[in-house]
Amino acid sequence: MSQINVTRSSMPTFEEYCEEIKELWDSRWLTNMGAKHKQLEANLLEYLHADHVKLYVNGHLALENILAGMSLPKGGEVITTPFTFASTTHAIVRSGLVPVMCDINPQNYTIDVNQIEELITDKTVAIVPVHVYGNLCDVERIDEIAKKHGLKIIYDAAHAFAVKYNGVSSAMFGDASMFSFHATKVFHSIEGGAVFYRDDSLGKKLDELKNFGLAGQETVAWVGGNAKMNEFAAAMGICNLRHLDGEIEKRRKVFERYHKNLDGVQGLKLAQVQEGVQPNYAYYPVVFDGYKYNRDQVFEMLKGANIVARKYFYPLVNSFDCYKEYAFYGSEKTPVAKYISDRVLTLPMYADLCETDVDRICEIILGKSTAD
Repeated sequence: MSQINVTRSSMPTFEEYCEEIKELWDSRWLTNMGAKHKQLEANLLEYLHADHVKLYVNGHLALENILAGMSLPKGGEVITTPFTFASTTHAIVRSGLVPVMCDINPQNYTIDVNQIEELITDKTVAIVPVHVYGNLCDVERIDEIAKKHGLKIIYDAAHAFAVKYNGVSSAMFGDASMFSFHATKVFHSIEGGAVFYRDDSLGKKLDELKNFGLAGQETVAWVGGNAKMNEFAAAMGICNLRHLDGEIEKRRKVFERYHKNLDGVQGLKLAQVQEGVQPNYAYYPVVFDGYKYNRDQVFEMLKGANIVARKYFYPLVNSFDCYKEYAFYGSEKTPVAKYISDRVLTLPMYADLCETDVDRICEIILGKSTAD
């Protein structure tokens, strides 16, 4: 039986993509913010009803660039969460800033807004909350706290593309939001990322930072890097954006099929749609809490049936070997995040996952089936 991966990239037809890139053979403009790059930016602003956007080669460098673009002072403290992918914390540290770990709430696994203020010191310069699995942080409360203390808000929105709260796009919260367009995401450009931001004056600096700091042919204004999205990636983004609503609808059906099979089973905590939120059905996390099998046992049962699930996020960032010498090291300092990290498993979730495969996955979890 063929392997079921934890995710599978949505793609346009081969013919559609070839038609989209055809003109690149005439222009020979393959990178450096060409016509496809500009078109994708315009399409994204229209789709998300956002103010400003800059495209990047990936989400990680997008986050590094917005941290640099906001001129946050070196050594400044940034409140964030360990329940995230490595990139979030790495970007903060690589930017010369100091992560301060805030625990998560046990409802939707986003930053616990009730603990943020007790972590604020005279060195705090920003908050980097993380939208998790498509669940949005408490954006209203975070905004109140940031305004009260004069802090910047930069969202890691890698999981939250196309998600809306009370009709407002996730790209519109905080001072800026970083999105990943990696091939595993709901919307992707093969590799890619973007920063959506509110302050128009940031635009020129972001363009320069992602292009080696060049402010002109003979002027280098910043110590920048190379973080530009190429034209072939932008073309894939243009194609995928055309079909995104349909892909999210397919994901909704997969989400609901899982729910039909697993809802009400004692010891299983399932993904839930937040009140007021239009979701993107990016992931299907299950927390095994008092179930007859623990998370690792289920992981191995699925693996034995050629089904790839993911312990996501595990281990926590504040238990990484590379951070052993840092003050925030130690997962025991964030007990809720550790508890969830030790028990959560994200099940296969993608638009083309068929109902029979979802049913088979659930049968294995429920102990009704064995691997062939």
